Amino acid sequence: MKRTAGVLIMIGLASCSKREQAEDKNDPEPLSVSVVKASIGDLSRDIVLTGEFRPFQSVDVMAKVSGYVKAINVDVGSRVQTGQVIATLEIPEMVDDMARARATLDRSQSEVARAKDELQRAQSVRDIAHLSYSRLANVSKARPGLVAQQEIDDAQSKDQVAEEQIASARSSLAAAEQQVHVSDAELERVRTLSNYTRVTAPFAGVITKRYADTGSMIQAGTASSTQAMPLVQLAENTLLRLILPVPESAVATVHVGQPVEVRVPTLKRSFPGTVSRFADSLAMDTRTMHTEIDVPNPNWTLMPGMYTEVNLGLERREHVLTIPVTALHDGHAYVVSADNRIEIRQIEAGLETADRVEVRSGIKEGELVVNGSTSGLQAGQTVHPKLDQSTGS
Repeated sequence: MKRTAGVLIMIGLASCSKREQAEDKNDPEPLSVSVVKASIGDLSRDIVLTGEFRPFQSVDVMAKVSGYVKAINVDVGSRVQTGQVIATLEIPEMVDDMARARATLDRSQSEVARAKDELQRAQSVRDIAHLSYSRLANVSKARPGLVAQQEIDDAQSKDQVAEEQIASARSSLAAAEQQVHVSDAELERVRTLSNYTRVTAPFAGVITKRYADTGSMIQAGTASSTQAMPLVQLAENTLLRLILPVPESAVATVHVGQPVEVRVPTLKRSFPGTVSRFADSLAMDTRTMHTEIDVPNPNWTLMPGMYTEVNLGLERREHVLTIPVTALHDGHAYVVSADNRIEIRQIEAGLETADRVEVRSGIKEGELVVNGSTSGLQAGQTVHPKLDQSTGS
């Protein structure tokens, strides 16, 4: 009997153990999941375009007149200011042209003086002739027959001739004065050409090329391109421009004054820029729009030719509810409720960036959302949430 009772006790203990194991299998440990908090933030969608810096303006400085380079005051790398003398030309025949123009002006002024004297002489003769005619006419009226009519007619004729001489003298004076203006204009022309022997910088910049040396023969810039040789090449580098091909999909977002970030990989730095102008039309071959960005370069840190990457903002949302892109699954999010159970919610998404997405409805700020894989998760399932700190939520 004792042996039978012991066997029954062992069977009872084994049965209890099996029931406990079965209960453990029916109620497993909650699954640990990585979660993030839905948070408020700013989102922006950008497009990265590449380009290279160009001078804001660059020009080959030509001579206006032909001559020999007497002195050149700059070299490659020289920084010049607006109006600074770059080179001086020597033109021997221009000295003769200047002397000839001055002599012509002096002769014209002498002709004016002579014409004035002739006019004064003609006026004196006219005054005497008119006085004589007036006296004879008055006497004839007072005492008819005392003065012969022939004498009166001769006096009247001399008076008329004197008037015509005055008119001729005035015409000669006007012609002489006009010739003075012509001679003076010619002298000014020669002086202007003489000033062109000093070649100056049209704007402030840096000399990037030098084509001529002292003694070089320079043709006037108005000559044909095969004959005319520039003195130097001048570039304005204190303000640089980027020319970017904006794709058709982003054209509508581009506007003048739009700020952009310009990254220079070689310098590992970013610089602020501004959209200053664009073509307002697409190139038919590339379906892109010619867009120019001005980048200030007051310290000459940047140089033309440097490779750049530009972040062009296409769309921006400020102070919106966001979650990581990895927390969105086919328009749904797995939300962990206050009692640590899974809730699958329909999400209305807005702007999406590379790492985050705007949530317009379906989630509230501060709620926990499963981040990453949701394989095996079901609605109502109890989980153990672990906050993922790497997302910055």
